Amino acid sequence: MAERIDAHFVAAGKYHDIDFARLEVLKLLAEHDFIRTTVAHDYHGVGERLPACRFLVTYTCDLMPSEAEAQAIATFLEAGGRWLALHGTNSILRFTDAGVDSPEERPDVMQMLGTQFKAHPPIGAPFTVEIVDAGHDVTRGIQDFEVVDELYLMKQMSDIRTLAQTRFEGEATGFVDEHWPETVVPVIYTRAIGQGGILYNTLGHCRGHYDLPGMQDFYPHPEKCAWNYPVYYELLRRGIAWATGNGGI
Repeated sequence: MAERIDAHFVAAGKYHDIDFARLEVLKLLAEHDFIRTTVAHDYHGVGERLPACRFLVTYTCDLMPSEAEAQAIATFLEAGGRWLALHGTNSILRFTDAGVDSPEERPDVMQMLGTQFKAHPPIGAPFTVEIVDAGHDVTRGIQDFEVVDELYLMKQMSDIRTLAQTRFEGEATGFVDEHWPETVVPVIYTRAIGQGGILYNTLGHCRGHYDLPGMQDFYPHPEKCAWNYPVYYELLRRGIAWATGNGGI
């Protein structure tokens, strides 16, 4: 008989079909009847909730914990908790006359996560995700694959262990950090913190018709990106297994 494991899931933010992502992740969590999950629309209350949990999951965009909430997460990780961070968890977005900026306003959060989102090129042609650490449980046996998704261009803020990466050279149209020389870009990585750590998977953009209120009342071309690929669901399943405590950081 499996031991009960509690989890906390923050699914919220801007410019994405959070309803879709929330449901898909919850369905994957529900494949394990011993995982009991609470769901929140922000980081409020993590200090009270996380001590009872084995892991935290986040699918957010432009949503930061307060300094006290970030410290509560750091304490949780130091004590052995795990954080499965998805897609826009490391994003701060400010719309300026020069383009979309990603100011470094929260070094406490970004240094904990290990990276900060800076820009992405327009979604279009598929890019190749290279598995560079096949010895980790999350990527063992996974082959390189192509995917259409937001290619997250990031600034590395702390030491990380890259499991999968891609390469980019070109323009991130519409962003302040627009021009990118040839760059090796982490796509999936881990970061050890104390007795616990973080698994970050940057893939998984999604947007429906009604997810840009005030900017575009009806978005004509819904995007599911990596959610269209079985390999992404396999990586999410492995991420959940990792979050329960299976395998090293």
